[in-house]
Amino acid sequence: MTDPIADMLARIRNASCARRPNVEMPHSKIKESIARIMKREGYLQDCTVEGKAVKKLTIKLKYQGRKGVIEGMRRLSKSGLRLYVGATDIPRVLAGMGTVIVSTSRGVMTGTEARKQNLGGEVLCSVW
Repeated sequence: MTDPIADMLARIRNASCARRPNVEMPHSKIKESIARIMKREGYLQDCTVEGKAVKKLTIKLKYQGRKGVIEGMRRLSKSGLRLYVGATDIPRVLAGMGTVIVSTSRGVMTGTEARKQNLGGEVLCSVW
């Protein structure tokens, strides 16, 4: 697998389109951080880590009636072209209606949190 974050976003998108209640994927710290941010922002219902030797990240998706809460996701910084920005250049998604997830020197956080702390970093993805 070349890009584990893009794989994670694709799994979530596909499960949401198929109206699956949850989705499992191999665990990594950055995937767990992204999932916890998405849960905190209200895009996911829950995320848990299962297993001892081989860990799996289980994400419980959130729905409003028959429609998924997540309308779209995009991987911004790709393996072939990394996207690093300063605190003032962090993009806004749908005029603030979406969320940008940024990897900074102080950990993975939303674009708003990074702007408030005056931190730049790698723009991982956007969710709306």
